[in-house]
Amino acid sequence: MRYLTYIITGIICTSLFGCTSTKKVKVKDVPFQTTASGIKYKIPKDAKGDRHPEVGDYVEIFIKTYFGDSLIFNSREQTGNEPVKFPASEPRFNGDLSEAFTLLTPGDSGIFMVSVDTLKANGQNLQPWMKEGEYIKYSIELVGIKTQKEIDEEQAAKAKESGEPEKEDKALNAYFKKNKVSPEKRESGLYYLMTKKTDGEKPISGQKVKVNYTGKLMNGTIFDSNEGKAPFEFILGRGQVIRGWDEGIALLKKGEKATLYIPSYLAYGENSPTPKIPANSTLIFDVELVDF
Repeated sequence: MRYLTYIITGIICTSLFGCTSTKKVKVKDVPFQTTASGIKYKIPKDAKGDRHPEVGDYVEIFIKTYFGDSLIFNSREQTGNEPVKFPASEPRFNGDLSEAFTLLTPGDSGIFMVSVDTLKANGQNLQPWMKEGEYIKYSIELVGIKTQKEIDEEQAAKAKESGEPEKEDKALNAYFKKNKVSPEKRESGLYYLMTKKTDGEKPISGQKVKVNYTGKLMNGTIFDSNEGKAPFEFILGRGQVIRGWDEGIALLKKGEKATLYIPSYLAYGENSPTPKIPANSTLIFDVELVDF
C-alpha cells in the first residue's frame, strides 16, 4: 500500500542515524571478489567496523551509478547532498543490490558490479542504456545504520517532548465520545476496536501478512483503500509499514477485523508522503487480517 510503506527520502530524518563513522580511513587498491549471487565487489575504504545492516534495519547511504564511463545517477545531486535512507531487505533475485549493503559497515565505501545479463535472466526490466554483456557499476558509501526499535524510540521521545501525544489523545477521546465508541488503548498510544473476532491464529513478527484496509482522517475523508483489489502484503514487525500498523495488525487473528486509531507519532508525523494526509495527522484504519 503506497501510503503505508516508508518513503526512503521522506520518513526518516537525518538526525535519526547515530551509527555514523567519523574515522578517517585510507583508501586501498584491493582486488574484486564475487558473491554467491554473482555480484563483483571490493571495499577500498574499510572502516573495520563490525556492525553490518540486517533485514529491517534502516541504512543511510550515498550512491553513484555508472555504465561504462558514463555517470547515470548521483544521489548527492538528487538529494541536495543528503544521504538516502531506506530499510534493508532480503535480496529478491540474483544481482539485487540489497545484498551489497550487508557487506558494508558504517564508514565503508564499496564498488559493486552487477551484470546486465544476470538482471535480464532474473526477469528484471532493463533500461535502454543497459547493454547485454556489460556491467552496471555502483559506488556506495554506507554512512549509518539504525534498527527500527531505535528509530521508534527516538521518534516517540521527540513527539513526547513536543507535547503532541497529550493533545492527540484528548482529541481522540473527544472523537470517541462523539461517535459513541470505546476502543482499547495500548501503552504506545494506539487505540483499537475489534469489529469481528475469530478463533484463528495470530501472526508473528517476520511473517508475511495479507491485509484489507481503508484509511481515513478524523474528519471522515478517505485517503487510501484497497477495496476491490488484492490484499496488501508486508512483512510484519520489519518496519515496512507505519509503526501503528506493525503494532495493530499483530493484535489480530486470521480473519479478524478491527479499527485502528493511530496517533501521528505512530504514523507519519510531520513527514507525510502525500498531500492527502496533512502533516501530524491522526489516522483511522478499518483493517482485516486476511491471511498470513
